[in-house]
Amino acid sequence: MRRLLAVVALLCGSLHAETVLVLPFFNHSRQPNLDWIGESISESLHDTLSSEGFLALDRDDRLEAYRRLSVRPGAELTHASVIKIGQSLDASRVIYGYYEVIPAAGSASGSANNPANSSLRVRARILDLKRLHQLPEFTELRGLQDLAALQAHLGWQALQNLNFKTSETEQEFMRARPPVRLDAVESYIRGLLAQSADQRQRLFTQSARLDEHYSPPGFQLGKTYWASGDYQTAAGWLARVDRSNPHYFEAQFFLGLCSYNTGDFARAGQAFQLVAAAVPLNEVFNDLGAAQVRQNNLPAALASFQKALEGDTADPDYHFNLGYVLWKSGKFAEAVRSLRAAVERDPTDQEATSLLGRSLKSEGPRPGDPKTEALERIKTNYEEAAYRQLQAELQAAK
Repeated sequence: MRRLLAVVALLCGSLHAETVLVLPFFNHSRQPNLDWIGESISESLHDTLSSEGFLALDRDDRLEAYRRLSVRPGAELTHASVIKIGQSLDASRVIYGYYEVIPAAGSASGSANNPANSSLRVRARILDLKRLHQLPEFTELRGLQDLAALQAHLGWQALQNLNFKTSETEQEFMRARPPVRLDAVESYIRGLLAQSADQRQRLFTQSARLDEHYSPPGFQLGKTYWASGDYQTAAGWLARVDRSNPHYFEAQFFLGLCSYNTGDFARAGQAFQLVAAAVPLNEVFNDLGAAQVRQNNLPAALASFQKALEGDTADPDYHFNLGYVLWKSGKFAEAVRSLRAAVERDPTDQEATSLLGRSLKSEGPRPGDPKTEALERIKTNYEEAAYRQLQAELQAAK
């Protein structure tokens, strides 16, 4: 996918797809314990834009820009710094702003621990970096306990200011984003900001338990347990990521991998099929083929592996998988071509060399031979962002 993206960039020259950067909102409440709200607003707006098809730069991109420019995370930025950060990331537009917590009458100060006594006012701005033009400010004012609803409606306003065309009404948009407990949102954001892995996991787990319908912590926990090899637990968390979450298809991809690793090949195939229909990445078709092999559906696996190979003929694993299925299917002459291509790309591949030799001799699988079972190779990389950018670049080129 990265190779294809580089080709498109060369073809398009200086033409770039429009991207949006959302900065953390600045805390004007003079209460440092409420700094997490600015990160929460940024995450919510990013997720809304991503879900609606915008190329929204993620938090890692922004932190890398801060590091390169020696900007302290959490610091309030000048107008010039906002422009500089946006330009360093090739963003077309930057969304930023500030918020303040307003105590209820008779209360000394607002507090996230006592939301009934506080209101939250957010002022947002969109800076068009292409024209160096700032769009009119838009605001939200609600009780602090309604932070999730405030953020959702702020997202709706951002979409309108970006001239996003949709058949969805404002009421439908809000209905698709149900309320979330304030303490669940706070725990999740504090988890993102935590420095240690143990602290992140504890806060994400706390967030998920506080509101079982809030899916962002489920995605984070699923990826964490996947990385540690606890596939059963990871699958449970990933299955909780709902379709409105911009990481939904990524969650389904890793759910497929978890199911594959625990031997539930039917569930793995269903997950990969769902992702392939929306995000037709080479690695998704490859892993779909692997699940189909394990279900002994060789014709379907053959078609899936061919699609993976069509997307990247340089990858030796795609040649191997296709050759492996052709060999298992008794199509020795075709298997020779694929396995020879795999060996040419990786001369140290002993499995490909062995199967190539057997294909040349027209020797098929021996019943009960464990050495030739479960040889298909899966991919664990998932590059949806690159795919979305490729789509946008191609659209821009038109």
